[in-house]
Amino acid sequence: MIIGENIVLAITALLSNKMRSLLTMLGIIIGISSVIAIMTVGESLTNSITSQMQAMGANNITVLLKQREEDERVLSAAGTQFGGGMQMTTTNTKTPEEIDYFTDEMIKNLCDTYPDLIYAISASESVGRGEAAIDNETAGVDILGANVGYFISNELDILAGNMFTARDFEEGRNVTIISEKAVEYIFDGDMNEAVGSEIEVSINGKYIKYTIIGVYKDEQAQNMAIMMGMFSNSKLVTTMYIPLITAMDQNNSTGYRTFNIVTAPDTDTNTFIGQVERFFEAYYRTNRDFGVSALTLESVVSIMTEMLSQITTAISVVAGIALLVGGIGVMNIMLVSITERTKEIGTRKALGATNTSIRIQFIVEAIIMCLIGGIFGIILGLIMGNFASEVLLDSPAKASISSILIAISFSMTIGLFFGYYPANKAAKMNPIDALRYE
Repeated sequence: MIIGENIVLAITALLSNKMRSLLTMLGIIIGISSVIAIMTVGESLTNSITSQMQAMGANNITVLLKQREEDERVLSAAGTQFGGGMQMTTTNTKTPEEIDYFTDEMIKNLCDTYPDLIYAISASESVGRGEAAIDNETAGVDILGANVGYFISNELDILAGNMFTARDFEEGRNVTIISEKAVEYIFDGDMNEAVGSEIEVSINGKYIKYTIIGVYKDEQAQNMAIMMGMFSNSKLVTTMYIPLITAMDQNNSTGYRTFNIVTAPDTDTNTFIGQVERFFEAYYRTNRDFGVSALTLESVVSIMTEMLSQITTAISVVAGIALLVGGIGVMNIMLVSITERTKEIGTRKALGATNTSIRIQFIVEAIIMCLIGGIFGIILGLIMGNFASEVLLDSPAKASISSILIAISFSMTIGLFFGYYPANKAAKMNPIDALRYE
C-alpha cells in the first residue's frame, strides 16, 4: 500500500514539472535506445550472415595451403619430415608457388578415393580487378573464374541470358556473366541489350574481350549500393564470372591454392576433414614450407558470430555511457527537487513520517523517472533498429528479448543507484530546519 502511494506521489511530482522531467529522462532515453538499436542490428546481421553461410553449405569443406611453423620442421635420417599441427605464421611469411599448388590430378585422385563422400569440387581463380567498358560507359569488375562445382555451391539467380554451358567450361571460352549493377552502369539497365554484347575489360595493363551470355541478380551488391549511396556517388565494383579454365589460362596458372569440397548428403564432415588432411599429407610430406589444412564453413560461421557478438557488445558498452550521464542527470534533478520541496519534507516529518518512508518516496520517484525513460528508450531503439536492419541492411530485424529485459532492469538500477543519495539526504533533514526553509 505504501509503495502504491509513493508511485502516485512520484507520478504527480513528475507531471507537475513535465518539461524538466522530460529533459531529465532524455539521457536515459538516448542511452537505452542506442543500446537496443545496436543490439538489434547486431543480432539481425549475425542471423543474416549465418543464414547466408548455411545457404552456401556450412558443412562443405575448404581445403587450403598453410605455411608450416619453424618448429614443425624435424630432420631425420630418412629425410625431411614434419610433425604436429599447422598454424599460420606472422614471421618469415612465404608465398606459395606453382610447385606448391593443388593440381587437377590430386583433386581427381581425392574424388576417386572418396566417391561416396564427395558430391562436387568447387574451385575458383581470381584474375583481378579491372574496368569493363562499352562506348565510354564503364563499370568496375572483379573477374572470377569458376568451375561447375562452384555454381553448385553458390547458385546464381540468372535474370537474363543463360548459365555457362559444358563447352564453355571445357574449352575455356571468353564468355562472361555480369551483375545487374554492371548492366545498369554500362547498358542503362537494359539486360536484353547486354546479353550477346561484347565488352572489353582492361586489367593488369591488358585488354581482354568477353561476350556476355548472362546477367545475374546480386543482392549483396544491392545492399552495398544502398550503404554507399548514403555517403558517396562512386560506382560499385561487382563480380564478373568467367569459366575457370579461361581464368587459369589468363593467369598462366596450372594449380589451386584452395578449393572447396561439396560433401554428399549424410557425410560426417568432422571425420572426413581428417581423412582429407591425411590424403594430402602423402603429397606434401616432403614440402618444407607448406602443408594442408581443411575446415568447414560451420567453424567459420562460429568464429564470425563470436566476433560480431563481441563487436556488438563493445559498441553497446560505449553507447551505455549515455546511461551514466543520464543517471547523473537524474541525481542532479532529484537534488534540485528535494531543495524545492524542503517544506513538504518538513511537514511530513512533523506529522510522523519516518526517515525510511521519506527515503522510499524519493527512491521510488527516481526509479519511476528512469523506468518511464527506459520504456520510451526501448520503443525508440526498436524503431531505429528495425529501420537500420530492414531498410539499410535489407536484413530481417530481430530484437533481442534479453537486451530489452536488461535495459528495463538497468533503468531501474540507475534509478535506485542515483536516487539513493538525494533520497537519503531528504530522509536525514531536520524537520524544524526544513519547516523554517524559505
